Amino acid sequence: MCKHRRLLFPALLFPSLVAAVPEAAAQTCRIHCGRADNGRTVYKEVYEYDFVCEKPVFPGGNSSLVRFINDHRRYPSEAYRRGIQGRVTCSFVVNADGTVSNICVLKGVEQSLDQEALRIFASMPAWKPGKIDGIPVPVRVIWPVPFRK
Repeated sequence: MCKHRRLLFPALLFPSLVAAVPEAAAQTCRIHCGRADNGRTVYKEVYEYDFVCEKPVFPGGNSSLVRFINDHRRYPSEAYRRGIQGRVTCSFVVNADGTVSNICVLKGVEQSLDQEALRIFASMPAWKPGKIDGIPVPVRVIWPVPFRK
C-alpha cells in the first residue's frame, strides 16, 4: 500500500485529530473541462501530483522533458525583439492512458509566450501514467516553460 493511505499525523502528537482524520485519502482537485451540450459546466476529478504512489513520468524522465521543451520551443519573434522574457507556468492532466489534456496557463508572461507554452505541451508524446495501488489514474502536473533571450 502506498503512502497516501497512511495516517498523516502521529496519534501521540495530535490525539484530537485521530478521530477527525482516521485515514488520509489521496487529495483530488476539480479541473474545468468546458461545457456540456446542455450548457452545464463539466469538471474532472484528478489527483494532485504529490499524492499518488507512482508519479507520471515523461518518456525518458525529467531530463528528457526539459530537452523536449528546449527542442520544441520557438520563441515568438515579436516577443524576442521586444525583449519579453519570463517563465510560463502551465498545468495539465496526464490521463490514465498517458495522454495529456486540460492544458492551461497558471501564471503567464505575455500572450504569445503563453500560447507557445500551450503548443509545446499539446505536442507532447504520451507519458507513463501515475498510479495509485498499481491502478493508472489521471494526475495533474504543473511545469514551467522558461523564455530567456
